[in-house]
Amino acid sequence: MNKPLVSHEVPFCLLNESLKFNDYQYCLPHLMDENEEYKNFFLEYRKQKDSYIIMDNSLHELGKAYNTDRLWYWVNTLNPNEFIIPDVWEDKNKSIINAKTWSQTIFPENVTKIAVIQALDIEEAMTCYQTYKDLGYKKIAFSYGASYYNKISNHPNKDIGKALGRIQLISFLYKNNIISDKDEIHLLGCSVPSEFGWYKDMPFIKSIDTSNPIMAAIEGNKYSFGGIHKKPLTNMNSIQDIEFDKIDLSLIWYNVLMFREINNLLKL
Repeated sequence: MNKPLVSHEVPFCLLNESLKFNDYQYCLPHLMDENEEYKNFFLEYRKQKDSYIIMDNSLHELGKAYNTDRLWYWVNTLNPNEFIIPDVWEDKNKSIINAKTWSQTIFPENVTKIAVIQALDIEEAMTCYQTYKDLGYKKIAFSYGASYYNKISNHPNKDIGKALGRIQLISFLYKNNIISDKDEIHLLGCSVPSEFGWYKDMPFIKSIDTSNPIMAAIEGNKYSFGGIHKKPLTNMNSIQDIEFDKIDLSLIWYNVLMFREINNLLKL
């Protein structure tokens, strides 16, 4: 079974370093407009023969999806391999409306559209997933931080609970044939890094993005064999401009390699 592709978002000073450990690059479109260094990195990277880019819509960073006109501009300019269409946090109906609109939009050739599950409970998630499939979406994403995950799992550690809640949701959808082996799923972020090892027997998990090992290292936290059981407090937005000499690069690499080892994702 092919292992899922992994990408770790990094501050600006580590963009070139990330080419050594990322399977693909995860692009935030609002930063393409805000930072010249970031923009130039992605435009140059796209020229490489083996480049692979998943472009987000920046909902997690901005609280709402980025400006539609700018998203469309960067889809056409950057021509990412995959694009996460705009969704609305924990709002199934509005996210489905967006998905219907974007499903009718003619995209550049070879750009795969990804729709994100937004819901308040398992039933809404099931409806959302099936609707996206009916609309023709070939790849669907699940975020890490949905509040209802903690209703699915009552683990006293809320971060572990979110991780358990997401895998229990996906397992439920798989058991009930809503998700099939031929589906393609992207996992957006994580609360605890060891979660990804729990998807070992799920061939439909195709890609992962998480800044967890990077953020943990910047906070000075070294992964154990079980990773860490608390999500780092640092937000990538708050440290994008951190200087290179303020970073322990050896700890970055240690956490990145340990992340892959504990999740059986070693490729390097």
